[in-house]
Amino acid sequence: MTTTTPLAPAVASALTTAAEPGPWRRILRRMLGHRGFILGALVLAVIAIAALLAPWLAPHDPYAQDVTRRLIPPVWNAKGSWEHVLGTDNLGRDYLSRLLFGARVSLLIGLSVACISGLIGTTMGVLAGYYGGRVDAVVSYLITTRLAMPVVLVALAMASLVGGSVTVVIVLLGLLLWDRFAIVTRSVTQQLRDAEFIASAKTLGASTPYILLRELLPNIMGALTVVATLEMAHAILLEATLSFLGLGVQPPTPSWGLMVAEGKAYMFFQPWVILIPGVVLAVLVLAINLVGDGIRDLATPDGRS
Repeated sequence: MTTTTPLAPAVASALTTAAEPGPWRRILRRMLGHRGFILGALVLAVIAIAALLAPWLAPHDPYAQDVTRRLIPPVWNAKGSWEHVLGTDNLGRDYLSRLLFGARVSLLIGLSVACISGLIGTTMGVLAGYYGGRVDAVVSYLITTRLAMPVVLVALAMASLVGGSVTVVIVLLGLLLWDRFAIVTRSVTQQLRDAEFIASAKTLGASTPYILLRELLPNIMGALTVVATLEMAHAILLEATLSFLGLGVQPPTPSWGLMVAEGKAYMFFQPWVILIPGVVLAVLVLAINLVGDGIRDLATPDGRS
């Protein structure tokens, strides 16, 4: 007859707990299993590293003009040259060098706009969702007013009055793209303001700033990260639109939207002058969206079906 000692269940429970992976290992396993997230993260990392190392990776000065070498085709063309791997533009400037430095402009504008609009929208959304009442009514009115204004038309009007530059584009888009942050944070805050951990903090005498910054904000960071990736991609596309229309980044500053605008006159004879920056711009936006979609999936307890 076999007897079971009282320690057997405890030992079995301890072995089961030890066999289970830790939270960080589970998150890493889910990240590695999400193909879209991995692909987007790799592409985004490559573009970011290329932008950071642009002064060392660029084979030529992106501002140097040589009209005797204008519109040299890429290296895969029969008339191409390895001296200019991606060819030259209508002013003889090296296309690869301008692409590398243009990545800096796009990423700078995307990150800056996401930070500015995120700060504005998150502040408004958290205050509206936490306090409710008149504060919520005022913020809801501001959100409705903002949604009634077309972003592109307002940005075009303001840029035409102030003048185009990297700083102007960042400020304009940062002041126009906060609505999604406000809507998401307002909704999430309304769901969390009556949660047990918020009630416990109030019972212990915690101040309102402490509750908002230390208790509430960390619990909405997942949603904010997803919105930030979406708005970053949105800002990059809007910058390219403004630059293409001549009201964004001004020449000779390298910008992918500006490169498309400068090459549109040659699109029927030298189509690569708009295809190259257009494809790179699309790949960057797609990578950011894949990363945002992956973060959204990984933030759910069991992922999406």
